[in-house]
Amino acid sequence: MTWATIDLNADLGEGFGRWRLTDDEQLLSVVTSANVACGFHAGDAATMRRVCARAAERGVRIGAQVSYRDLAGFGRRSMDVPSDELAAEVAYQIGALEVFARAAGARVSYVKPHGALYNRVVHDDEQAQAVVDGVLLTGERLPVLGLPGSRLHEVAEKAGLPVVTEAFADRAYTAGGTLVPRREEGAVITDPEAVVERSVSMARFGVITSRCGRPVAVRARSLCLHGDTPGAVGLARRVRAELEAVGVRVEAFV
Repeated sequence: MTWATIDLNADLGEGFGRWRLTDDEQLLSVVTSANVACGFHAGDAATMRRVCARAAERGVRIGAQVSYRDLAGFGRRSMDVPSDELAAEVAYQIGALEVFARAAGARVSYVKPHGALYNRVVHDDEQAQAVVDGVLLTGERLPVLGLPGSRLHEVAEKAGLPVVTEAFADRAYTAGGTLVPRREEGAVITDPEAVVERSVSMARFGVITSRCGRPVAVRARSLCLHGDTPGAVGLARRVRAELEAVGVRVEAFV
């Protein structure tokens, strides 16, 4: 499946106190959706407020990037969190971001898990259900952004939540359509030309080449551009420019 329109999202607000990882100001001039860290893997109150204000000014949709409570590991360590506890923590993160989104004259428009939680809910029914339960606790039927065919999307659809399929321009894929774990060599694509080429292929043809060389169908309505890689802003601009040059319309999915 291909799209004439695609959303560009990036993980933003990934700092804490005086430490900043992402160039939020510049990336907000490129992306159409901002996955804002909600304090569990990165982010703090002042950062969330600042990013929400800038996103609202530029018409960028605000998404809650929820995570395991893992500041030290940047949310990339898988954890066995009881379902009721995880659901409460997901709702807590969404609620915290919603305060700052509303203060900026906007709202939280969607939810996207981060890091280890994102990968866990591809296959884990219990953790996927906990994330969905957390979204439902907020009282809002927020769209859930994730990998096509994930357990998260299946559970969300059963609960009546909209789902949005996502692809990654700078991550290697397995032949099964999942992401190669970051601990493995070659998991992150660093060649700018390759990232741009893969982005166009995903948006126009719905296909990506897996690490083993096999073509993989990628049904994506949103394309993620990581903000924590070297040269992220310049690369994001190149990706958007090339997509628009080949006739793909770049706009938010909500």
